[in-house]
Amino acid sequence: MAVRIMEVVPNSSADKAGIQSGETLVSMNGKEIYDVLDYRFHETNRHLTLVLRNDKGEERTVELQKRQYDSIGLEFSSYLMDEKHSCRNKCIFCFIDQMPPGMRDTLYFKDDDSRLSFLFGNYITLTNLTEREVQRIIDMRISPVNISVHTTNPELRVKMMKNRFAGKVLDILPRLAKAGIQLNCQLVLCPGINDGEELRRTLTDLEALMPSLQSVAAVPIGLTKYRDGLEQISPYTKEGAAEVIDIIDTFGDRLEKEYGQRIMYAADEFYLKAERPIPMPEYYGDFSQIESGVGSMACLEEEFTFALEDCAEENGFDIAPRTITVATGLAAKDFIRKLLDEAERNCHNLNCNVIGIVNYFFGETITVAGLVTGGDLIAQLKGKALGDALLIPEVMLRHEQDVFLDDISVEEVERELGVPVRIVANEGQSLLDAVLGR
Repeated sequence: MAVRIMEVVPNSSADKAGIQSGETLVSMNGKEIYDVLDYRFHETNRHLTLVLRNDKGEERTVELQKRQYDSIGLEFSSYLMDEKHSCRNKCIFCFIDQMPPGMRDTLYFKDDDSRLSFLFGNYITLTNLTEREVQRIIDMRISPVNISVHTTNPELRVKMMKNRFAGKVLDILPRLAKAGIQLNCQLVLCPGINDGEELRRTLTDLEALMPSLQSVAAVPIGLTKYRDGLEQISPYTKEGAAEVIDIIDTFGDRLEKEYGQRIMYAADEFYLKAERPIPMPEYYGDFSQIESGVGSMACLEEEFTFALEDCAEENGFDIAPRTITVATGLAAKDFIRKLLDEAERNCHNLNCNVIGIVNYFFGETITVAGLVTGGDLIAQLKGKALGDALLIPEVMLRHEQDVFLDDISVEEVERELGVPVRIVANEGQSLLDAVLGR
């Protein structure tokens, strides 16, 4: 598969060698280039032999020398050099299948691309991988790879993912582990389906992948009100969530004794559902699964506490009277309230309101902040005295930080509520700065 060059960076090695935009890159050092991983891997060589093809189909060979880790200077039509690989599964827990109609097209795309796993930390199911791609991961030592496992029972995995190949690809896991590829695994748990004894089986099988196994995160299924025609699944109860934590801790305790790290963790949401305190920060080691919601609350609380201490030592809390409102999901409301109570105790001119937003857009069983929409914010906050600013976590917004999932912009929310909106990163110092108006 050849790829078309869209741009040549001025004064780069490619530019000095006379390579032109519009030419097609056929191969590098005799190796065909399929995508960005092939290109980046071979680009590290000091000496390169490139075969190029023009629009007439004529080929030429270009030799160039460079420092080993310098870029050649070629740009392509997309970062991956081809289309993203979409997911072919129909998982019973898939959130995309539970979204309302009429949202922007990008929200319905199911990503299952091994290249994005390595480059950006995306999770993949392994069902899309060809043998060539598996061997490439091993040969190029592409690591770590983030894998959506869910269960190691082949028959159950087929049933849960509704893909007849879903069970067979589990053979790939030990191959990658044997080759020394680091593995981060995620389990989306569904009550009565892949928890309980099935969870014990999965964790036992994953433990066998040590020391290549870097982490395992168990997260609860998210259930919206748009499940017509989908398998009936109930949300986790307090007792069910507690059982998940206990099972995972049994394995984590043993792994910590043997390897010095727990490796296996339950997401914060399980602790909230079980009404158990979030573990201390040291429980989570290096927070390897924080993007999956594992330890994010413990990390935020620790950072916020340190930020308060630093503020007290440096300049105190001498601010003008200030009232702010924090809007978050129902799950985190009490946790955020606890942090801001401490801020108020340190700063007598500060008044903080915390409002948990009910998710009417996706359904009231959805309680995480990252799925709160602009419409729900406006509907539930309009007419309320919000103070000097409304603080919202950045996870409510898409990557560009300009619109919510329902395509309502930050500016619309500000206009409707008549208050400045401040977007806050999930980091303790950022939260304190926003609260204090710094």
